[in-house]
Amino acid sequence: MPLSHESLQAIRLTLELAALTTVLLLVVATPLAWWLSQTRSRWRAPIVAFVTLPLVLPPSVLGFYLLVAMGPHGPLGQITQAMGWGVLSFTFTGLLIGSIIFSLPFAVQPIQHAFEAIGSRPMEVAATLRARPLDAFFTVALPLARPGIVTAAILSFAHTVGEFGVVLMIGGNIPGKTRVVSTQIYGHVEAMEYAQAHWLAGAMLAFSFAVLLSLSLMKRRSDRVLP
Repeated sequence: MPLSHESLQAIRLTLELAALTTVLLLVVATPLAWWLSQTRSRWRAPIVAFVTLPLVLPPSVLGFYLLVAMGPHGPLGQITQAMGWGVLSFTFTGLLIGSIIFSLPFAVQPIQHAFEAIGSRPMEVAATLRARPLDAFFTVALPLARPGIVTAAILSFAHTVGEFGVVLMIGGNIPGKTRVVSTQIYGHVEAMEYAQAHWLAGAMLAFSFAVLLSLSLMKRRSDRVLP
């Protein structure tokens, strides 16, 4: 059975959301992960807890508070309304913000672990060669942390594709605007359209298996490279 127009639309929106979330997460997570791997600040523990919070917090709870914050009476909603942007709840932009927050630990943790695995020696050698800290970061630390960055990108993309609770709370299920694959499957099941639900659910299952398999192969390859 071919996918319906609504299902294809949900797939396109899901891929667009996942791609944008991944790109923005890498931009935000990389400097944050570097700071967490290097700092001894007393703020490190609270920030680590905040970054890790989406791993243990129920998605509906996170989605609820994001919905309140983006609403007309919430702090973010008041700022966006004052700037003439309206409220972000039940919009694609709102979904994007929620996805970034929800997937933040999946981006920060692999990159942080990659930076920590490098150790201080490579940066010290770069400093003896008179490389500035910023130059050393881009020419030494980032290339050495590449496996962690690739892992973060894959996990962030896959986690965004599989979101349900947060996107449903923030964006609802508006066709063409906020309806992604997970909420489309939910809609098919509610309407007892099990054939369509099977097609989308099967695609999600295959995608998830491919992600886990690729991560396993990457880890095995990196283990072979290491002495």
